[in-house]
Amino acid sequence: MMKCLWFSVLFIVLYVTFSSAVPLLSEVEKNEQDWQFAETYLNRFYKLEDSSPKFAINLPINYVSKRSLSDKIKKMQEFFGLRVTGNLDLATMEVMEKPRCGVPDVAEYNLFPRKIKWKKNNITYRITNYTPDLQSVDVDTAIWKAFMIWSEVTPLKFARIHEGEADIMISFGTGEHGDSYPFDGADGLLAHAFPPAAGIGGDTHFDEDETWTMGSNGYNLFLVAAHEFGHALGLAHSRDPGALMYPTYTYTSMDEFRLSWDDVKGIQALYGASKQIITNRKPPQRTPKKCSRKLSFDAVVSLRGEMLFFKDRFFWRRHPTMPEVELTLIRSFWPKLPARIDAAYENQARDFLVVIKRNKYWAINGYDIMPGYPKYIYRLGIPKSVRKIDAAVHIAVTSKTLFFAGDQYWSYDERKRVMDEDSPRLIADDWPGIPGRVDAAFAQHGYMYIFHGPHHFQFSIREQRMTGMHRINQWVGC
Repeated sequence: MMKCLWFSVLFIVLYVTFSSAVPLLSEVEKNEQDWQFAETYLNRFYKLEDSSPKFAINLPINYVSKRSLSDKIKKMQEFFGLRVTGNLDLATMEVMEKPRCGVPDVAEYNLFPRKIKWKKNNITYRITNYTPDLQSVDVDTAIWKAFMIWSEVTPLKFARIHEGEADIMISFGTGEHGDSYPFDGADGLLAHAFPPAAGIGGDTHFDEDETWTMGSNGYNLFLVAAHEFGHALGLAHSRDPGALMYPTYTYTSMDEFRLSWDDVKGIQALYGASKQIITNRKPPQRTPKKCSRKLSFDAVVSLRGEMLFFKDRFFWRRHPTMPEVELTLIRSFWPKLPARIDAAYENQARDFLVVIKRNKYWAINGYDIMPGYPKYIYRLGIPKSVRKIDAAVHIAVTSKTLFFAGDQYWSYDERKRVMDEDSPRLIADDWPGIPGRVDAAFAQHGYMYIFHGPHHFQFSIREQRMTGMHRINQWVGC
C-alpha cells in the first residue's frame, strides 16, 4: 500500500542474461511475461540488486543475474510463509498478484535496530482532497476511525486541521502524483505512506484509480488507511498474516475489525501503551500457532485434493505435494463469508464446498459463493431447536453427509436430498470413545477422523470402531 523515499526501490526493466548452468531457465522460456512481472515486483518490494561478480563480461548496468533473482524469490517466499524454493511457482505468483501496499517488505526502516517515530504524542493530519467514489463525510469517518485504532492502544492523539502543513497530509492521486513513486492503475498498488519525518514524512497517498468503498466491494478505505497510518507512525510490514500490517489486502468490516497482538506489540514498542481504560475494548486478536499443544480446529475439510484446517479467522492449507502448510485468512479467499466458521464439508460429486456458521450455510464453487446463499440449515431437515452445527462430514461411498450437534448427529442423503428417517442418533452409540462435543470431522480412505480438542480419533467407517487416537498438530506439520 505504500512507498517511501526512505526506500531505494528500483523500478527498472531487467535483462535476463545468464548461463545454462543457472536453474530456472526453462521456466523463463515458458512464461517470460510472468518472470518480467516477478522482476518488477521484486524490484519494488525486495530491493532486487545484483551482488554477483561481473568478471570481464560486459553486462548492462541494470543486469540482474538469475541467481540473484532466485535469491529474492526465496526472501519473498520466506516472508509470506510459502515453501522456499526460489522457483516462480503458482503459489508464489498468486501472492505477487494480490492487491497490496506499495511499501517494500524489506524496509530500510524497521522497529529495530533503530526506531523511526514521531517525537511527540499529538499528531495532526489534513485531508487535502477527496475521492469521488465516496461522500466526503464517509471519507472523514473512515480516516478518523483508522487513526482511532492506533490511539486506543497508545498515548497518541490525532487532531485534524483544515489548512496549513499537518504532520500527516492525506491525498488521492493517480499515476505520477508528485512524489516520484507513481501508482500503477486499478488493483496492484493501493496506497503508500512515508515514515515519520519533517516534510513529506508521514504523508499518505491513495490511488484514485481504485474504487474506494465503505464495504466489501472495491477497496475498503478504512482498512487501507489504517494500514497506511501504521507506516506513517513508523511500523514496517509484518509477517503475521493476521496482522493489519501484513502487506496484502484482506477485507474486514469496520465494525468487527480489531488489531492483532502483533500490531499492538509493534506500535507500543514505539510509543508505549495507552493509559486510558476502555471497558468495552476487545482484546487484540492472536494468530493461531500450529505447534501449540492446546491447538484445536473449528472445521476440517478436503477441497480438490487439498486439506483445509480452519481455526478462528484462518485456515491452514495442506497439499499432498507440498511439505509445508500455508496459513491463510478465510476472507483472503472468500471475502463475503463470515470471519469464523463452525463446520465445513466437500461434496466431490457436485464439486462444491459447504461452510456453516450458526444456523446458516453457504455453498462455494472455487472462489465463488453460489447464487441464492446463504440458506438456513433447517432446509436440510435439521430441527429449528438446533442453533449451531459443531461439525459436518461427507462420506463419498455412501453419499451421506453427517451433521454433529451436541451429543447427536443427523444423516443427510445427498442423492435423495432428504434427511434419513432414523436421524438424529446419539454420537456415543455409533462413534464410541469421543470424550465430548465434536469440534470437526472428515472422511478419507475408508476412515472417519473426528476431532475433539487437541486430539483426533480415527474410526473405521465399515466397522464403526475406533482404530487410533493422535494429537492434531501432525496434520499441520508438527
